Amino acid sequence: MYDFTIVGGGIVGLSTAMALGQTYPQAKIAVLEKESQWAFHQTGHNSGVIHSGIYYKPGGFKARFCRAGNRSMVEFCQQHNIDYEICGKVIVAVEESELPLLENLYQRGLQNGLKVSKISAEEVKEIEPHVRCLAGLHVPSTGIVNYKQVCQKFADLIRLQGGELYLNTKLVRIVNASNSQILETTQGMFATKFVINCAGLHSDRVAKLGKAKPDAKIIPFRGEYYELIPEKRSLVNTLIYPVPNPAFPFLGVHFTKMIDGSVHAGPNAVLSFKREGYHKTDFELKDLVEVLTYPGFWKLAAKHSDEGIQEIIRSFSKAAFVRSLQRLIPEVQADDLIPTHAGVRAQALRNNGKLVDDFSIVKGQNSIHVCNAPSPAATSSIEIGKAIVEQIVDRAPIKVSGTREAEAAEYAEKT
Repeated sequence: MYDFTIVGGGIVGLSTAMALGQTYPQAKIAVLEKESQWAFHQTGHNSGVIHSGIYYKPGGFKARFCRAGNRSMVEFCQQHNIDYEICGKVIVAVEESELPLLENLYQRGLQNGLKVSKISAEEVKEIEPHVRCLAGLHVPSTGIVNYKQVCQKFADLIRLQGGELYLNTKLVRIVNASNSQILETTQGMFATKFVINCAGLHSDRVAKLGKAKPDAKIIPFRGEYYELIPEKRSLVNTLIYPVPNPAFPFLGVHFTKMIDGSVHAGPNAVLSFKREGYHKTDFELKDLVEVLTYPGFWKLAAKHSDEGIQEIIRSFSKAAFVRSLQRLIPEVQADDLIPTHAGVRAQALRNNGKLVDDFSIVKGQNSIHVCNAPSPAATSSIEIGKAIVEQIVDRAPIKVSGTREAEAAEYAEKT
């Protein structure tokens, strides 16, 4: 019998297990992951950015967790000798109509407590000589890391705490017993007192297995990337982002320096025909039918039809993709780019067609469900794990004692 069982071995699930072990050192904790390795899906396919928190609504979970998560992720990497770099990034306006949006973003950065500065086109060129723009913002706290390495260290620490980790273990069914829940998996039964759902792309389905009622459905959006050939990596020194369109829920194609020295360009954002569909040809009838029969999807599609069409065009036309990149760096040519891995974002969408903009955590009977944790979840993962543990302190099957109780109270007061 486990005290806590986490479903999902991505960065949020593992950080939560680590935080549980720190708060409840006497607890018996398990993590179940259906794949053969940790961080196999969203975590392992993201761009590796340690975000600053400039984009997010002041006071929201994203802004608060991201700002704190930036610091705690850097501290974690320093403590455990994980390669990272605080390289900073520039956000640039390339048209006159974008200048007010850039100013709004600057004000948001200040409201979120960031050290962000307005810079001229000439000052942008001092950082990124190949960028063409009218003005920009410099965000020095943005960094890069390999989140798979972070997850591996999380897993190592969970084991040292006494936690038990299970790969190749897919959840099939949850049965409520008198004083526990029985998790039926492909590797047998697991009895547990408390379930924490961190299943990412399948979080809404796991919530329903646990008789919880998520107020949104996961819609998978594939983000496709190109990579600069090694001879052209010198075109980018840090991270280069356009001013985001406030009416569209994605940040637009951008250039990202990776921790291994490569430079990725993208992503676009297109509907995936499979929840784990990393290729255009990936298809799962059940997943697609769920999307196409969901009223919220059609309301979203109608609202963003023009942008959606452009994203689809970029998906099938390298020339169109290149033109988007040339808005930032005119020198980039089609021959400079080769396709690289794609990612799939688990985006929660409500029935009214509105995207769930912030992190969403739903409480169930002896369970808690992380039903929306898109970017910047990796950056924020350590803080999200702490916050999840704080939410279950009063409902946990065992109690915090001694200094752990004082630490939990101190964290609650801070947050």
